[in-house]
Amino acid sequence: MDNKKYNLIKEKYGLLSSWAVWAEASDKPKSNMGDLSIFNDPETIEYLNENIIFVGLNISRGSIKEPFANFHDANPRATDFKTRYALKNTPYWGGYMTDIIKNYSEVDSGQIPKYLKDNPDIEANNIKVFEEELDDLGSENPLIIAFGELTFKILQRNFKRSYKIKKIPHYASHGSKEKYREVVKEILNS
Repeated sequence: MDNKKYNLIKEKYGLLSSWAVWAEASDKPKSNMGDLSIFNDPETIEYLNENIIFVGLNISRGSIKEPFANFHDANPRATDFKTRYALKNTPYWGGYMTDIIKNYSEVDSGQIPKYLKDNPDIEANNIKVFEEELDDLGSENPLIIAFGELTFKILQRNFKRSYKIKKIPHYASHGSKEKYREVVKEILNS
């Protein structure tokens, strides 16, 4: 990733997206999740990968206040740490992370299908933004990885002929971080 492209993504999508890199955990699994200083390190920027795209459904709690804080939630109730654990030391570390439905905060993902059905233009508009995001990233034949079933369905509905899409469980799914890593690695390596 070159600095020019990185800065464009930070400016345009920084409050909506992030990268699959995190500060090291210290004594507790959730420690340092909100440490965004890693994005000030030129070495971090060098190995970011615009051809691995992780896609969540939507922001679950409130709005993001700092660039690249999405998927780096320091809230003790957040489960983003499982993604850090699952991707550490894999080829997927450094991938781009975004949500398919932007600027819509909802903790209960079960409410999203009704919201989209009642507002069909929302999905269409978000699909356009996602396509523009991929274009701005300079993605070439990216692997798109959906967090959970609902995200996967939206991506399949709109992109199954355009991109390779895999589905992994959402990081909020029940189970240990070790089990989550095992399942994610099995799916992504198949």
